Amino acid sequence: MRVLSAAVLTMEAFVMGFAVLLAMGEHTGSALTIGGVIAIAALLNAGLMKKRIGWIIGSILQIAMIGYGYVVTPMYFMGALFAGLWVAAFLVGRKGEAIRAELLRQRPLK
Repeated sequence: MRVLSAAVLTMEAFVMGFAVLLAMGEHTGSALTIGGVIAIAALLNAGLMKKRIGWIIGSILQIAMIGYGYVVTPMYFMGALFAGLWVAAFLVGRKGEAIRAELLRQRPLK
């Protein structure tokens, strides 16, 4: 769960960086700054995924990334795509951790 969500946030940071590059030609400095803050926050939040606050901030970043579609229109689609990956990381990761815990309970490490 933690690894998948950190990977999603890292990829989001790269996509937001490219979105800022797209917005550079025709938007103001404040729109570029907001995009940069979202990208850096996503990258830094990948390290917080061990704690509950990491999931909360990550969910807020999903909304912010969709909202950046106001500046760069394709970000509506990319934000929705990454929000879906965020939910999938949560659901699939939780199942994976449950399976791992069961395997460790059956055969503990030496």
